[in-house]
Parts: sequence; C-alpha cells; structure tokens
Amino acid sequence: MFDFKEIFTAGMVLFAVIDIIGSTPIIIGLRQKVGHIQSEKASLVAMIIMIGFLFVGEEILNLIGIDVNSFAVAGSIVIFFLALEMILGIQLYKEESPETASIVPIAFPLIAGAGTLTSLLALRAEFDVVNIIVAIVANLVVVYVVLKSSHRIEKILGNSGISVIRKVFGIILLAIAVKLFASNVQELF
Repeated sequence: MFDFKEIFTAGMVLFAVIDIIGSTPIIIGLRQKVGHIQSEKASLVAMIIMIGFLFVGEEILNLIGIDVNSFAVAGSIVIFFLALEMILGIQLYKEESPETASIVPIAFPLIAGAGTLTSLLALRAEFDVVNIIVAIVANLVVVYVVLKSSHRIEKILGNSGISVIRKVFGIILLAIAVKLFASNVQELF
C-alpha cells in the first residue's frame, strides 16, 4: 500500500511543479502589496483542489473520451515547458498580476495551477493514489511553512539563492517530463 519510493518520487515531482521556493518572490511581492497572506486557508484550499482533481480528473477525461496515457503525454509536454521556464528564466505562460493575496492567486493558480493538476493525473497513471495523496499532504506542509516564513526565506536565500534552487528543480522537472513522456507515449501505439 504505502510505497516510500513512490511517495518520494511523486513528492519531488509535485515539489518541482508547485515550485514554492521559486514562487517566493511572487509571494513576497503579494505580501508587501496587501500586508498579510492567509497561509492556512491557502494551503487547505490548494489541498482540496488537488485531491479533488486527483479523483474527479480521470472521470472528466473518460467523459470526454481521453485516456490517462494521452493526458500523461500532454501533461509531460506542459511539465517540459514549465521546466524550461525555470531553467532559462523566461516566462512562456503569462498571467495578470493579482490585486489581492487571497485564495485565488495563491491557492489557485500559484500552488494548484495547471501544471500541478496535469502532473497529478500524469502521476496517477504511474503511481498508487494513496502514495500521491501522502505526497500532496507532505508538499502542502512545506507550502504552508514557506508561506508562513516567506520573510525569513527572503533574507536567508537572497535573490541568487532562490534563482539557483529554481534552476536545479527545473532540471529535475525536465528529466521527469522526459521520463513521463517516454513511458506513456509507448502505450498510445
């Protein structure tokens, strides 16, 4: 039932996709703009969205006639581009800047965004659901801690430290995208 290798791998994929450390500059900017971030509420809502999508996402795909392997291949392509953004320091996906630091900009799409939801279904194609849920909860504990201590993290890492961490996780995410693509594209043919 519990497979620590699966939990660790799923946890690392989610950690890289959520990229809460790399999002620290965004979080700091939001905190400076509105004064306070509701860490507990944002983490809880993100967890509900992620676990809900983990269960309902596949049914939605079946309803529209898409198999999990096809979604996993599509997800690997999205993850690939997210990794490129992290490694190259470019922005391929552009979104409007939020006006308030409420549930909407932090829980969705910052934590439980398109890349995270795509990754969840891609992970579901390979791993046991229980292990993915444990990985989600573990990641959201980290997210909560980062949201709570964003000011201290800013002082400790500095801009160059955050940039290095973002690039390292980008490379890990790129490798995961390639593996996910290779293992699922074979099932399509």
